[in-house]
Amino acid sequence: MKYIFIICLSVFSLSVFSQPFPIPEDNEVSYDVIRKKKNIGNLISKFEENEDSVVIHSVLKINVKVLFIPAYKFFQETKETWKNGEFVSIDGFTDFEDDREYKIIGNDEDNFFIASGMDGELKLDKNIVPLNYWNIEMLNEKEVFDTQKGIVRTIEVKQLEDEYIKINDIEILANKYVFNASKNPKDKGPFPEYTLWYFEKELMKMEFKNPNDKKNIITIIRNDWSL
Repeated sequence: MKYIFIICLSVFSLSVFSQPFPIPEDNEVSYDVIRKKKNIGNLISKFEENEDSVVIHSVLKINVKVLFIPAYKFFQETKETWKNGEFVSIDGFTDFEDDREYKIIGNDEDNFFIASGMDGELKLDKNIVPLNYWNIEMLNEKEVFDTQKGIVRTIEVKQLEDEYIKINDIEILANKYVFNASKNPKDKGPFPEYTLWYFEKELMKMEFKNPNDKKNIITIIRNDWSL
């Protein structure tokens, strides 16, 4: 179960400040996490709009039980700040099922983005953006900041043919992508390949396979959307 949830929340119509991502009308989006047709967790992101900035506050909670016995737990919380359309800071915490815990901090400083996480302090390009699947514009980048571990990953994205999917029993024609990212030497396994579906730039659904459990697909699907 160790690789099930390499999810960067980093889990969002455009605001008056031309943010690169859409902001839902109620300033909140919610997803179910599904494995073997069972709900094993949820992802909720709230958007706090200020005069010239937006804070995306995301919380991911996972609790897997086998025969009613807890088998896997995962928790991640991030606060991602965008100002005038630019990513300027991150404050996050990730707790894996083992002894791995990461405090993620990052801020724009002196024309750089100074961050700390699994690899210690990093001095990054000021224009780097977080690995946040909600932000469809992120798919155009070559490198991103992984907010789960506080590291940089190179990414490769391929757009596939549009595909019909169902969200809350409503069929929509979604834009479909395949997303891959580089492996860090400290990772305990390869970064899973994600399949992503977007509708009108909003993330509707994503799927991936656990490298140690390839028979079971993990699905993260929107549960609060309607036309």
